[in-house]
Amino acid sequence: METTGFTREKLELPNGENKLLLHSCCAPCSGEVMEALIASDIDFTIYFYNPNIHPRKEYDLRKDENIRFAEKHGIPFVDADYDVDNWFVRAKGMEHEPERGIRCTMCFDMRFERTALYAYEHGFPVITSSLGISRWKNFEQINDCGERAASHYPGITYWTYNWRKKGGSSRMLEISKRERFYMQEYCGCAYSLRDTNHWRLQNGRERIELGKNYYGDEGATPACS
Repeated sequence: METTGFTREKLELPNGENKLLLHSCCAPCSGEVMEALIASDIDFTIYFYNPNIHPRKEYDLRKDENIRFAEKHGIPFVDADYDVDNWFVRAKGMEHEPERGIRCTMCFDMRFERTALYAYEHGFPVITSSLGISRWKNFEQINDCGERAASHYPGITYWTYNWRKKGGSSRMLEISKRERFYMQEYCGCAYSLRDTNHWRLQNGRERIELGKNYYGDEGATPACS
């Protein structure tokens, strides 16, 4: 499980807690986070709630990879609702906002609000997300949304640990190649897919083909790491 020639630091949850609900966006982003938590003997459960991912084929590909890795390590996996219609209602009027903008804030708020609610109802005092490990995401934006969601429920804390530091992003790629995870080529939502395909066509590349590329494949280029 450990990456070659590397000794992990011992992680500790906020407030001396030892039970965590990990919101996971996908296997590539959560792989390093999961291995770090396992190495620190932290009791955690994965919560998969990502109604932004579109179309359904892509959603199932990402979820199934996450389940595969969770089962490999014996980590509990909560498969939450694919609440895609609600997501599109909330995104109305934001269809042409740029990534890292207000549409992404809405998306993070929606996912973290549900994560915090589940944590509150099921006895998880701390929540965090694998979203923060991706260099394509705004780390401060993610933490702001996470802390806001946690503040709505007594006794819930959002853990703002920076998973990118101390080589975390590099190990994420290493683990993804080792496990040959499915490689998503856009952030996840329908508008990200639209904009990514527009950019690709402008730069002489073909449209994204869902389910085609996996980490470790020659010429495959990730979009979320």
